[in-house]
Amino acid sequence: MIDRARELDAADPMAKFRSRFTLPGGIIYLDGNSLGALPKATPDVMQRVIEDEWGEGLIRSWNDASWFGMAARIGGKIAPLIGARENEVIACDTVSVNLFKLIAAALQMRPGRKTILSEPGNFPTDIYMIEGLEAQGLAKQKLAKRGDLIAALDDDVALLMLTHAHYKTGEVFDMAALTKAAHDSGALVLWDLSHSTGALPVDLNAAGADFATGCGYKYLCGGPGAPAFTFVADRHHGSLKQPLTGWFGHARPFAFSDTYEAAPGIEQLQCGTSPVLGLAALEVGVDIIAELGPDRLFAKSQALSEFFLECIEERGLDLDLISPRSSDQRGSQLSFRHEHAYAICQALIARGVIGDFRDPDILRLGFAPAYLSFANMSEAARHLAEVLDAGEWQHEEFNRRAAVT
Repeated sequence: MIDRARELDAADPMAKFRSRFTLPGGIIYLDGNSLGALPKATPDVMQRVIEDEWGEGLIRSWNDASWFGMAARIGGKIAPLIGARENEVIACDTVSVNLFKLIAAALQMRPGRKTILSEPGNFPTDIYMIEGLEAQGLAKQKLAKRGDLIAALDDDVALLMLTHAHYKTGEVFDMAALTKAAHDSGALVLWDLSHSTGALPVDLNAAGADFATGCGYKYLCGGPGAPAFTFVADRHHGSLKQPLTGWFGHARPFAFSDTYEAAPGIEQLQCGTSPVLGLAALEVGVDIIAELGPDRLFAKSQALSEFFLECIEERGLDLDLISPRSSDQRGSQLSFRHEHAYAICQALIARGVIGDFRDPDILRLGFAPAYLSFANMSEAARHLAEVLDAGEWQHEEFNRRAAVT
């Protein structure tokens, strides 16, 4: 398959973008769905912001270098990737904090309703945020399996909160259908786009979505702990009241008033001071991904994952695929169930093939389309076959569980 991989790479119009990322020699990186690769331009941008804007400009750079406008500017660049208008997205805080803000706001917008509906097995922080509000007596958590979600939309559900592409399996929800069902029941909808943005097309406005959030450090390549982003449909800007009324969300932060007055529009989703260094790094990655565009990214993602499946099938590997078989129904990943998934993952990492493990028995391989090649797919499949055929996963060193893989 390596010869065919080389032919596919030679014909790939996106192949040139690989050179814009720092990719260590001898490494096949299949974990960009957890932490994206470093854009080569990021260190120079960071050095400029640190040495020139911070070092020389000092506090003047809030105006002279437009630090004040970074959150909205970057949000506007993310907007086309998720089917939103520029005035509906802002880069701020973390996914966890944004979830809290949006859940609390939704509860206020649906007085008399207290239930937040989600699914069991959703990403933990999403459920934890519901539990936090529940502990304060502000919300009630309700979990229903995927096939039962619409039936679970009763007259006490204030908000349906789901992750668009599931973090373990990659299975993608029908955003438009579920949003409509929630609205028909009188509920609002919040989508977690952490495993979608920058890898597959999302059209929040076409689906009629109310709220969304997503992280900046996966497919957007903003770096570890990069700021997240938040979307609020502009029809809700006037009625939204987010609970974390920090000074950057104030209409006139430098009036230093004792009374909070929410900024108009999406700016009110801000809380504390913008993390300038984190935003500077995030903007580099966003610019590259925006240049590629969601349609090209998704097409490349589909092609990579399909080719990887062909490679392992040609080698006769007996793996239990738990991601949807159709590439139209999954995000940019493939997940396999195996009782020794942890040890297999560690054996692959020792060979320079970096994927990841998800408890209790899932080997997850991510296909970041901006910088992976078809040759990577062929070589990764070869390494996986050799690990399984040689029983490398049985080595004691690969069976010692660590907190981070």
